[in-house]
Amino acid sequence: MADKVIRTIGVLTSGGDAPGMNAAIRAVVRTGLGKDLKVRGIRRGYQGLLNEEIIDLSARDVSDTIQRGGTILQTARCEEMRTEEGQQKAAAICKKYGIDGLVVIGGDGSFAGAQKLSRLGINTIGLPGTIDLDIACTEYTIGFDTAVNTAMEAIDKVRDTSTSHERCSIIEVMGRDAGYLALWCGIANGAERILMPEEHDYNEEAIVEDIQECRKRGKKNYIIINAEGIGDSMNMAKRIEEATGMETRATVLGHMQRGGSPTCKDRVYASIMGAMAVDLLIQGKSNRVVGYRHGEYLDFDIDEALGMKKGIPTYQYEIARELAL
Repeated sequence: MADKVIRTIGVLTSGGDAPGMNAAIRAVVRTGLGKDLKVRGIRRGYQGLLNEEIIDLSARDVSDTIQRGGTILQTARCEEMRTEEGQQKAAAICKKYGIDGLVVIGGDGSFAGAQKLSRLGINTIGLPGTIDLDIACTEYTIGFDTAVNTAMEAIDKVRDTSTSHERCSIIEVMGRDAGYLALWCGIANGAERILMPEEHDYNEEAIVEDIQECRKRGKKNYIIINAEGIGDSMNMAKRIEEATGMETRATVLGHMQRGGSPTCKDRVYASIMGAMAVDLLIQGKSNRVVGYRHGEYLDFDIDEALGMKKGIPTYQYEIARELAL
């Protein structure tokens, strides 16, 4: 059973970075200090915890950070944390530095580490930080709003040149296992096709036929939004150009979607979640994830959250297809 009295809290960011993480860190630090807690920052995620890269944080340390992209604590992936030996070492280091409450900002993999630490006596609270929007217990994840707006603006620019040259453009957005960025951009950018990991059986021949029909009707461009989980954009472009005779280009937006100054939504929501994480620790809660549903900030058991499945809303996908006609 984790200790109920919290005197020192730690905060780390793990996995992929996301705009808004700094807002969450800032809120954790200032809320903690305002409630007479000591706050320690852990650099480079769980890897930094295992390497004892731990620093004390003051209110001044997080000044002028809310508008910055990325994470001031840096982040990394850590295979050692997946092992029982690594988990026990991490818990021992937390206790060595007096960290009896830990805020973990990241995705499902980061929450799995928090879950293990909770079982080893460290009070843990997870904040959903991922641009992929793929955490099932919450309708919002830190960084998604900024990332989808970054991608949307880039796709608008590609459509301009695609129209000028009467091209087909395949634009690859991030989302290894989740198609939310692709879906939202597909609707927002008026794409003719959206390819997502959740729709494995897309028919390339049908796309070719649709492009040919559109050209007959006088359409000057054709936009395909392709999720990273489908990939193969460059080769797909070659195949489509050969089959249709229409000049086709692939653009991979890549990691530009992770960067940039966070939107107002990502700053505000991340700040509220960060403050709530501290309050939950003070209340003696552990093994929880902060989420957002139906206009409210809620907390869920990590075990429950990790067991949830999240799919693309069928109705939204159908709307996207109808609007592309």
